[in-house]
Amino acid sequence: MNLKVERSSACKLSDPVHYLDPNASDAVAAQIRRYLPGAPDTDDPILIVCIGTDRSTGDALGPLVGTRIEELQIPDIVVYGTLEHPVHAVNLTDTLMEIRTLHPGRFTIAVDACLGRQKNIGNICVAGGPLLPGAGVNKRLEAVGQMNITGLVNVSGFMEYSVLQSTRLNLVIRIADVIGLGLQKALLTHKRPGILSRFLPGGL
Repeated sequence: MNLKVERSSACKLSDPVHYLDPNASDAVAAQIRRYLPGAPDTDDPILIVCIGTDRSTGDALGPLVGTRIEELQIPDIVVYGTLEHPVHAVNLTDTLMEIRTLHPGRFTIAVDACLGRQKNIGNICVAGGPLLPGAGVNKRLEAVGQMNITGLVNVSGFMEYSVLQSTRLNLVIRIADVIGLGLQKALLTHKRPGILSRFLPGGL
């Protein structure tokens, strides 16, 4: 859980996309493509590390996205962090060590939930650079990824753990659906240019 995303540069590098926007998944896909490697190699997988736990509704965004991407079976994509096998504070270091061993130097997208202002609940932010999981709850966890995607699921400022527990699951699922579909569109068009261009505003 990255609780300080609104106070970082994450939402300043690209326009936040609200999950209720009719073209939300297209807009998220277009932003994701801005940060993907320039020359795709179909034999070079892209990693998606989805951080969070299914023991807290607010923090379940990452595992929900990971499960959705795994179900979509996107070619040349490796997913870490699902509802069945979540990646969280306890196992993050071991997971990153495994990634460095099995997939050295691979481009990695980090996905996590965040808290912020009431008016921004439901926003999805895509940004270049690593994610700093646990920053808002004073946990020093290793940075993850070359780009990150965060979904703002509830308000910050007090009793964050209680806020996470009381976050509506419906909201988290709907944000996860938009992020998952956006990733699918972006990654398929990146690996196979033209295959989904009809879904993206203005084509490719």
